Amino acid sequence: MSGLPPPAAGLRGALGSLSARLLLAFLLPTLALFGLTGAAGYTLARSILEEELGQSLSAIAAATASQVSGERMLTIEPGDDVQGTRTWRNLTRLLGEMQQASGVRRVFLVDVQGRVRADVGGGLPVGAEAPELARDRLELTRVFSGERAASQVLFTGSDGLLYKTGYAPVRQADTVVGAVAVEGSAAFFGPLARLSRTFTVATGVALAVLAAVAVLTARGLARPLRRLMDSALRIGRGDLTTPVPPEPTQEIGVLARELEVMRGALESRDRQLKLMLAGVAHEVRNPLGGIELFSGLLAEDLKAGSTTDATEHVARIQQEVAYLQRIVEDFLAFAREQPLARAPIEAPVLVAGACELLAAEAQAKGVKVEVDAAPAQLEADGSLLTAALVNLVKNAVQASPAGERITVTGRAEAERYTIQVRDAGPGIPEAERERIFEPFFTTREKGTGLGLPLARKIVRAHGGELAFTSTPGSTTFTLTLPSR
Repeated sequence: MSGLPPPAAGLRGALGSLSARLLLAFLLPTLALFGLTGAAGYTLARSILEEELGQSLSAIAAATASQVSGERMLTIEPGDDVQGTRTWRNLTRLLGEMQQASGVRRVFLVDVQGRVRADVGGGLPVGAEAPELARDRLELTRVFSGERAASQVLFTGSDGLLYKTGYAPVRQADTVVGAVAVEGSAAFFGPLARLSRTFTVATGVALAVLAAVAVLTARGLARPLRRLMDSALRIGRGDLTTPVPPEPTQEIGVLARELEVMRGALESRDRQLKLMLAGVAHEVRNPLGGIELFSGLLAEDLKAGSTTDATEHVARIQQEVAYLQRIVEDFLAFAREQPLARAPIEAPVLVAGACELLAAEAQAKGVKVEVDAAPAQLEADGSLLTAALVNLVKNAVQASPAGERITVTGRAEAERYTIQVRDAGPGIPEAERERIFEPFFTTREKGTGLGLPLARKIVRAHGGELAFTSTPGSTTFTLTLPSR
């Protein structure tokens, strides 16, 4: 247990991680979306533009190759460029016109051995080997087999810009004797790179804005959660009197209301427990005092040899013990949470059974109990509801003068079943009505004050309610239960 953080530290740690979690929740998807989208868009755009540039350059090379005579190209020998032979000049003029018309950087001719036959824009002499060809060996293999091709790799020129080369075969009859190479600038990569940088900056700004929103949202959530945390800690420390403040946010407001309901229930239960403990102490003290008194008298009578008085004292002691036992039983019945054993039960059988248990007591007092229960089926714990009804009918019998009658009725109304116990006693004084369901509150000499609280507890456990009305000469307890 020593390795566990204290509750307050754990809650504060959870609130502290809320900002980080929200920050990650905001930023990671955005970063993934913008980053992956930007990278994919940049790669796709670059790939498309490269392919289009390669196709364009290879098309220019093909157009140039269609005007080049393979036979004449092969007649050019090293030194012709120095001498300025007519064939070399005508070929160079053709390449120069194609260069100007297409706007490419360089156009040159090579034979199948890779030796230059003419070069416009590159300056290589006739007969020299073009080093660029080593980079595009695979592409040249396709070209010398009769296909057009473009270099797969961009290269950087002496001016620092990116370039690409397109190739097309030069034929003599049906035989490929050389290739036209056209170098064009990949100038589109400048705007594309600027667009990529702009996108990166925009992504950074968006992430910064989202980070600020995440922090503000986290703070907005953390403040009410911290207040809830403080309230929970107060309740945990035993402060059940300070209310939980309401929160304006809907979801957190629900938590605050539920926490306040829990606090109120705990406060009520704590107050009830204190009342019960005080009531038990008070109620137990009286029979214990009586037992102590009569046991002392019994001891004196036994010494004096008076058996008549001793028998009376033993009877009084037994009465006090029985009362003490009833206090303990009522207290246990009220204090413990009894699980409901629900089963279908007919309402008239329930009402009649409770009244029959008090028939002898009512007859001894000269009180008549009349039962009129409409048929209905309840889903309830029959024994517990019977105990609740017995308490109500017993109170009515004890409150009724001799010769009066008690009416117990049952009516089914809109998925509810209502049982009323009405007596013609003097009524409940107004000053006592607010405390009638308070544990251990009683006006009878030998009453425990737990009958009505226990009855209401049983009724509420069934999803019902117990209420009463009282005037001089008439008191009615109304027990309402859900029906099937």
